[in-house]
Amino acid sequence: MKINHVAMYVRDLEAVKDFFVRFFDAVSNEMYHNPRTGLKSYFLSFEDGAKLEIMSRPDMTEGTKELCQIGYIHLAFSVGSKAQVDRLTSSLQVQGYAVLSGPRFTGDGFYESCVLGPEGNQIEITE
Repeated sequence: MKINHVAMYVRDLEAVKDFFVRFFDAVSNEMYHNPRTGLKSYFLSFEDGAKLEIMSRPDMTEGTKELCQIGYIHLAFSVGSKAQVDRLTSSLQVQGYAVLSGPRFTGDGFYESCVLGPEGNQIEITE
């Protein structure tokens, strides 16, 4: 058994899609649109076969995101090396994304950073 995909609702579908395509080499399918519900979505595919579905619809509710809350909290991407963690973190910071932590070695031995991506979604970048 394996996880097929992870999904999240977003306000700005195009901006979030462009973020993952630009910084994480995602490949997007064509937008799906259900005119009855207003749902619009993209499936973003990554090199290893993982998929992220990003969705938007007019009846979404606004909520607050806390950095430490119960539930799903971040997406983690392995980029292959410490140098890549450093480069991508720096690139995201230069583009105005907040670096929440790192790059650093964690207490359990991982080399990682955590950035705040579009719409307050936490992205962990690991070796």
